[in-house]
Amino acid sequence: MRPLVLLAVAVLACTAAPGALADGLPVLGIDVGSSGVTVPSGPNRYVTVSQGSTTLVERIARDGGQILGIARLVGNFTIPAVAYDASASGLSADGRELVLIEPRVSFPRAVTRFALLDARTLHMRHLVTLPGDFSFDAVSPHGKTMFLINYTSPGDPTRYSVRAYDLHASRLLPKPIRDPAERTDAMRGAPVTRLMSADGRWAFTLYDGAGGTPFVHALDTATRRAHCVDLPMLAGRRDLWSLRITLGSNAELSIGKQGIALARIDRSTFVATMPAAPGATDRRPWLFITGLVAVLLASGIAAAVARRRVRGRPAPA
Repeated sequence: MRPLVLLAVAVLACTAAPGALADGLPVLGIDVGSSGVTVPSGPNRYVTVSQGSTTLVERIARDGGQILGIARLVGNFTIPAVAYDASASGLSADGRELVLIEPRVSFPRAVTRFALLDARTLHMRHLVTLPGDFSFDAVSPHGKTMFLINYTSPGDPTRYSVRAYDLHASRLLPKPIRDPAERTDAMRGAPVTRLMSADGRWAFTLYDGAGGTPFVHALDTATRRAHCVDLPMLAGRRDLWSLRITLGSNAELSIGKQGIALARIDRSTFVATMPAAPGATDRRPWLFITGLVAVLLASGIAAAVARRRVRGRPAPA
């Protein structure tokens, strides 16, 4: 984890800073309520405005910025951030469900609350209260399931499990969601950045690996399955926190910055590879041609020497 995050967590674990709020992430100072959340195909953006003991929720047209709806909730809630680059989430891909989280004032916290709203009317459907410390992770495309990060160590926010909450049955499912190929304790770290697939099904999150091997957590929100893809080629990089995930050609995930890929993940196999060095592919034909020319020149020289030797021999008697 980067030093600033460690410092913030250490301070937060000792005291609660009066008036300093954040959403579910285990540090203060990251609140995406004012910037809001939207989905690629959705016409609206949703923002929250804290007013002390109440919260204003606004539905705003992405085209033109017109305020289309306002609701006032009792309590303090905000749009969930899901990574330290201020990636936001909470809105289902079909634009029907909106999940808000109660901002934290300390780590760990004993109780976590979520407000579930009808995104079209801003009417609160349900208030979820869970014992323990959670942050929001993702919601399935049609709002059937929300996924949560459950912090399992009161002194180490890099230790967690991924949990699923059935929104229709209003219950936390008992088993954590794990990649069956991974060890139980393998997944640790802090979320760097997030990319959602266009259909809202897949949540791809880059984690720093808690000082070890960075990895991408690929969560299938439709089937409640996950894959952890280790990225050893990114280990030890000082610029890890500036990297972002993009969708490359052939449905590959690309992890890098400024248009330069440092790692790629095949979405069909979830195998990570290191991209070839820039220009490496272009040099191969020239290497082949150069080698061929060298062979031909060598052959020509050898043939010329052989002819000279033959011409220099005395004629047979």
